[in-house]
Amino acid sequence: PPLPPPPPLPGSLPLRHRGRCGGLPVPAVAAFPAPVPGLPLAPQRSRLHLLLLLLLRRRRGGGERSGAEPSPGGSRATDRGTRTETPALAIDAQPTESEKEIYNQVNVVLKDAEGILEDLQSYRGAGHEIREAIQHPSDEKLQEKAWGAVIPLVGKLKKFYEFSQRLEAALRGLLGALTSTPYSPTQHLEREQALAKQFAEILHFTLRFDELKMTNPAIQNDFSYYRRTLSRMRINNVPAEGENEVNNELANRMSLFYAEATPMLKTLSDATTKFVSENKNLPIENTTDCLSTMASVCRVMLETPEYRSRFTNEETVSFCLRVMVGVIILYDHVHPVGAFAKTSKIDMKGCIKVLKDQPPNSVEGLLNALRYTTKHLNDETTSKQIKSMLQ
Repeated sequence: PPLPPPPPLPGSLPLRHRGRCGGLPVPAVAAFPAPVPGLPLAPQRSRLHLLLLLLLRRRRGGGERSGAEPSPGGSRATDRGTRTETPALAIDAQPTESEKEIYNQVNVVLKDAEGILEDLQSYRGAGHEIREAIQHPSDEKLQEKAWGAVIPLVGKLKKFYEFSQRLEAALRGLLGALTSTPYSPTQHLEREQALAKQFAEILHFTLRFDELKMTNPAIQNDFSYYRRTLSRMRINNVPAEGENEVNNELANRMSLFYAEATPMLKTLSDATTKFVSENKNLPIENTTDCLSTMASVCRVMLETPEYRSRFTNEETVSFCLRVMVGVIILYDHVHPVGAFAKTSKIDMKGCIKVLKDQPPNSVEGLLNALRYTTKHLNDETTSKQIKSMLQ
């Protein structure tokens, strides 16, 4: 028999926006089918699933399929000449007064994230010019041509590195807001929805940046050539264009950054670990529970057909996968026994299965991130089954 209509959401539920959600009335969100057929979600359970929708809210592209036309107030975003429509969600993640200070600081950083990814994606390197210069060391014209090709590229690499420092500061600000007392991590994610969304966007950017970097060996080749040539010019007392832009100290830090397989993720992992160590008055569970909750949110959204079927855009799936992997890695670096132990609050088998269920070419980078950038995967406490799943 058909289920009765869902009850209205209680007035005490901490939602800031009412109205329509992708063409559906908000109360209908509370009655999405639970994993057990025929069992509607209780209102208190629905709060986490409203958060699911929040984390998957994308500024560009599509989101969730509503089964109805978008509401007239739906926002529109233009992506490189292609008009795409973003569903008007009831939770639009607008910051409250208490969130605004941190939100505005982080928003300034996130506004530049898309441009950073575009610059990295279009990075072609100076491999040809460098090879010509190395093969003909006495040809001054080829040396000048290679140097001239490398200088603007080093400027880009400097910009990427400096952005990682800005992103680190933004993450620390968000962690402070999302883990402070007296609220629990789940309460924080419900109360500070705009900050939760920003946290997810930072992780999405981080995994995307590292995926692009890992497939572009020209980055390290260009920077290595720059440093070798600069050192030779100093020995010969030859003035070097671009030397003032990247001094020796900065060049050393950039070398360490780009030597990492996943430099942006390493930056955020170190920042999270440092945040926990510097805030000893804050229970470590405040941070780890926040991360494990977000991992659970993404996993449930991806493995539950009722939710997964609402995605109209594969980029939404990629977004959720990257956020899930990102919080797992941060959790593994911060938690004393890591994400792979039996006592972990993250269902690692479920998360790995979700990744393995995707087309292999779309998640190999994320699986490699779990294999090579986590801290506790090879511990004795990690089950053989989990190790086998990641082989």
